[in-house]
Amino acid sequence: MLRRSSRPSDAAPAPRRRRVRIAATTAAFAVAGSALFGIGQATAEHSVPRTGEEIPNLDQVKEKIEAYYGDIETEDGEHYASPEGNYAKEVRALAAKAERDLARDLKDRDARHGRGKKPAVVLDVDDTVLLTYNFERRIGYDFSQEEQDEYLRTTDMDPVFGMKHLVNWAHKKGVTVFFLTGRKEYERDWSVRNLKNVGFENPVDREHFYLKDAENPPPYLECGTECNTVEYKSGTRAHIEDQGYEILANFGDQYSDLKGGHAARSVKLPNPMYYLP
Repeated sequence: MLRRSSRPSDAAPAPRRRRVRIAATTAAFAVAGSALFGIGQATAEHSVPRTGEEIPNLDQVKEKIEAYYGDIETEDGEHYASPEGNYAKEVRALAAKAERDLARDLKDRDARHGRGKKPAVVLDVDDTVLLTYNFERRIGYDFSQEEQDEYLRTTDMDPVFGMKHLVNWAHKKGVTVFFLTGRKEYERDWSVRNLKNVGFENPVDREHFYLKDAENPPPYLECGTECNTVEYKSGTRAHIEDQGYEILANFGDQYSDLKGGHAARSVKLPNPMYYLP
């Protein structure tokens, strides 16, 4: 049975995916072009801690994460992000700014670029348009491909606060919306179901929704079966451009979603729960 939640909201193999947990608080950044900096930039000079005092206490970090999301526990013991929490406020503000930026782009794009290219946006899925907080709390922030598969098969994730409105607005304004995710190709049907069930109105067919097929990668990816996240995502954006689109904005919760160019603007959403290189 497909599980749907009733909590308040704004209205988730080939080789196992490597996820690096980080013990750090986070902030959201909107960054332009290729001016991207990694979460660990401040400690890059000595990434191996010299003393235990340099390492945040894991339990305390988890408490901070849950406070940031405004953790709501339901009667059945599930945990969800509060629509009034600091995370919700932060991502709504980012979505609102992105809408203003896109509105300005649409107003003057003909004068800047001339006619011919079709306007588009590219968005990651997990923690960019669909919120994984309930899943992460359920697994204790300890990723398992098997547990993710079961969750995606049976449960719909809520949309990220503000992002459904942004995506639907862009679609209505004639901007082509592409989803580009590291989820596996065999997770497509579950992912499409979730996006439709929670109210995304843009097309989510194979032309507009790219999932990672590690066994049979598309020919436009020169790295083939060896693509890392940056190569896979930037290569796919290049392919989208080759189809005659101008990517006005690229959205992601990981810097690896954004690196590699092929977008006029990159928007970083906050995610303190995990790090994907």
